[in-house]
Amino acid sequence: MNKKPIRVLLVEDSPVALMIFKRLLGSTPEIEIVGTAGTGIEGLELIPKVHPHVICTDLHMPKMDGLEFTKEVMAKFPCPILVVSSSVQAEDTHTVFNLLKAGAVDVFPKPRQGVMGNFEAIRHELISKIKVLSGVTVFTLHRRGAINRETQRVSPGVVPPRTPGKVLIPEQKRVEPVIQTVKIPLSHTPTPRYPSAPVSPDVTGTGSFRGVKIVAIGASTGGPQALHTILSQLPPKFPVPVICVQHISEGFLKGLVDWLGSECHLPVKIAPAGERPEPSIIYFPPEQKHLEFDNQGRFLYSSMEPVSGHRPSVTVTFNAVAKFYRRAALGILLTGMGRDGADGMLELFKQGGITIAQNEASSVVFGMPREAIALSAAQYILPITEIAPMLLHRLMSSRH
Repeated sequence: MNKKPIRVLLVEDSPVALMIFKRLLGSTPEIEIVGTAGTGIEGLELIPKVHPHVICTDLHMPKMDGLEFTKEVMAKFPCPILVVSSSVQAEDTHTVFNLLKAGAVDVFPKPRQGVMGNFEAIRHELISKIKVLSGVTVFTLHRRGAINRETQRVSPGVVPPRTPGKVLIPEQKRVEPVIQTVKIPLSHTPTPRYPSAPVSPDVTGTGSFRGVKIVAIGASTGGPQALHTILSQLPPKFPVPVICVQHISEGFLKGLVDWLGSECHLPVKIAPAGERPEPSIIYFPPEQKHLEFDNQGRFLYSSMEPVSGHRPSVTVTFNAVAKFYRRAALGILLTGMGRDGADGMLELFKQGGITIAQNEASSVVFGMPREAIALSAAQYILPITEIAPMLLHRLMSSRH
């Protein structure tokens, strides 16, 4: 039985661009263009009629631009959105990450030199992105008013985002606000390959996270939004360093760092080689480098081969954190495609560190967390909105 094609709605005010899109996407039976609109207003009217699986929209349009259109879609008809525009290049930091914050899942820069010179490569990339988007989970994003009480249930020490009045946390489809834990008996073996793996204390969620000296976070598809949800709630005097590894297209890392830096209460920076991580700072590896530590705990760059197809790799950094910090490490694996980070989280668990995986209901793509859970490497399985409150309640209380 043939799989049904992906239903795509195109929102584009340029007749020429619309014609090119039709040619690009019409070349595969896996995609069906179910409607076209010249403005965001027309697009909104079409959504309940054509029921798209994915929406491709331009940014600059009359009457309602792509940003406003994205906000309206995510408030009324949540659907994976790919923004295709000449204004979502790597240097368009503010625009790109505002679109992601509004609910867009990904962006696709229109080629600066035109399509026809590299038609096949552009066609392949665009179709690949649409295929990915057709399988992601999206959530309702409220346009106005306070964050619902479910997402506002925060522990002492949680700091609201810098932009109060704007809703930054998606509604999690009524996920019960209860910490889900993997209760691991003392005799538990995470996997037959590691029969003597030590078990971290506090696996039942009843104690504090006393002794944690570093937090490491890994993410891929949907990661910028998930990282924003967690990092924007951390207070200026967060007691430990935070190391983040985010799979992101080359050229976009600086934009991500700058955007998070403008949204968070902590400074966000590229980890400087040769320096030790300091509390109250968020670090990212540089582009095309794995981030590790030397035997003194100083940042070390590596150019070894990609792991699970990625450099930087979450697993490489998690392994390095596990090796140096052992029981004093806390690892978090967020939304993402593939399995990068799963083996690294297992290593953290083996060394006695604390491990948290984002749950399926709140993940845009439940690939990386699912792989870690399958290895029995995740002690806590939490909705994205519960991770920062848990960190703050446990880390802050253990230091008073």
